[in-house]
Amino acid sequence: MGVRERTGAKVGELRFPGGSFCINEQTENMHFGAMRFTIEGMTEVLEQEAKGLVGHSSKYTRNNPFLSTVRVNELLTAEGSEKETRHVELTLDEGMTYTPGDAVGIIPENRAEAVADVLAALRFKGDERVLDHYKVEISLEEALRTRLGIGKLARGSVGQYAKLAPGREGLKVLMGPENKARAEEYCWGREFVDLVTEFPGVVTEPQQLFHVLQRLVPRMYSIASSQKMHQDNVQTTVRVIRYESHGRSRQGVASGQLGDRADVGTRMPIFLHSNANFRMPEDTSTPVIMIGPGTGIAPFRAFLEERQATGQTGDNWLFFGEQREKLDFLYREQFLAMQKDGVLTRLDTAFSRDQAKKVYVQDRMQEHAAELYAWLERGAYFYVCGDATRMAKDVEMALLDAIARGSNGTLDHAGEYLAMMKKQKRYQRDVY
Repeated sequence: MGVRERTGAKVGELRFPGGSFCINEQTENMHFGAMRFTIEGMTEVLEQEAKGLVGHSSKYTRNNPFLSTVRVNELLTAEGSEKETRHVELTLDEGMTYTPGDAVGIIPENRAEAVADVLAALRFKGDERVLDHYKVEISLEEALRTRLGIGKLARGSVGQYAKLAPGREGLKVLMGPENKARAEEYCWGREFVDLVTEFPGVVTEPQQLFHVLQRLVPRMYSIASSQKMHQDNVQTTVRVIRYESHGRSRQGVASGQLGDRADVGTRMPIFLHSNANFRMPEDTSTPVIMIGPGTGIAPFRAFLEERQATGQTGDNWLFFGEQREKLDFLYREQFLAMQKDGVLTRLDTAFSRDQAKKVYVQDRMQEHAAELYAWLERGAYFYVCGDATRMAKDVEMALLDAIARGSNGTLDHAGEYLAMMKKQKRYQRDVY
């Protein structure tokens, strides 16, 4: 992931397990329990259910994360870009291993300003005591900072909030399945603080918030490095989300933390997540075609580093797209060097804003449809990473068109060809 969060509260920073690691996922929340430690001034409560697991790095999970240190946090986009994309490197403990295609899970904190705004809107001090999801007693401030999702407003939270004041005008029209569309429209671009501000006085006891709000979940980011080259750290590519909506400045929960509160030396809890559904070919001589616009480039940087480090002989064709070449060409020098060294066989770019007519990666695919089909006929694996809403669909249509044209067949025939590729695991997607 690419991780990544999107403006207007449509977050894309997460990834979900089992293939597509979407960055706004419904993944399991961390289990914090009995062992206390401090992370950048934050008192965390961690449960040690299985004594002996702690300290064994191979056992680090979302429930038992590794306290990593930020080694590098640098801006990839140039001044003037409409996007803020960062390259982040995080230390690993001995024994922590990953494979290209995997993701790194980051346990985020809600920013202090957002927590303060919610407390003010609720008219609580923050020192009130509550029981978290595992019946561990903590302060309300800590719960809002580390346990509860106070960012992107969920329709379910609106419904639970409304149940606390069933007669409240304005809330009734957001309840029930018959009002689903209206509730979703209300949630768009809003956070929990907006709901509390518009309808104050509904929450009378701090503990009620655990029934109203969703858990604060880990954010999953595509790994952008090969451990063959970077043994003691994991790297990722993060689009920092910042936007204005309903009169307030917003930011992505994890991407904002990485953008504003993760200087070199900062410590944060992480874990590694295996993704067996996004893997390089076992045969190292197999050609690969990679479609990775924006932060979707992350896993393909890992793929290419792995092939370079291990001397794999398969041809590599990369399609990369962004807005402007001078401002947004992520990892430009590294990819051009790989192309010069022969690691990257072909590099096709699409910078949509550099000309009057916008050009995207799917347009470049169509321009090279004949060669693309020839690569497929050679047994090439085809990978896509990035936006699921439009890009991935457009890329699949361009792929089907290339197959139909290359084989002098119909779209139905192309569909059968693609179905066979999927069965052979030669068509893999990591979209969010």
